[in-house]
Amino acid sequence: MDHKPVSSWYNHHSSVPQSYVQPPERRPCNAVLSTNKKIPVIDLGGQDRDDLIRNIIKSSEEYGFFQVVNHGVAKELMEETLRIFKEFHAMPPNEKVSESSKDPNGSCKFYTSSGRNVEDVAKYWKDSLQHPCPSSGEFIQYWPEKPEGYRLSKASF
Repeated sequence: MDHKPVSSWYNHHSSVPQSYVQPPERRPCNAVLSTNKKIPVIDLGGQDRDDLIRNIIKSSEEYGFFQVVNHGVAKELMEETLRIFKEFHAMPPNEKVSESSKDPNGSCKFYTSSGRNVEDVAKYWKDSLQHPCPSSGEFIQYWPEKPEGYRLSKASF
């Protein structure tokens, strides 16, 4: 069961399968976090390189994430790409697997959990699509053809 996409079996359970339960020592802490802080913003358009690097490190250490602005990607392209990704993940599980398993080398793949280490203490509750995206356009023939527009949108990045 665990090698199948999570999206193909998650609604058939009344509880989380044990293989997906993180041991207590690996769970996020129950510390109270301040809610009056704002998400850090990293501006790629105006900072000195050294300041930019320091801000990325600080934001990563303190929050674990940040928002990037002035990155040069058009808002319309981001919205279209997000729409297509949502459409891909809404497809039936067998269709997602079929659309993402055309690469004979396995560098383009759809997988469940971490996809990296079968020895993980607990699996991650997720389905993921991974494929290389070099500017040369290499591998594009292995990218999903569905949903329509996937290749064009992704290649635009």
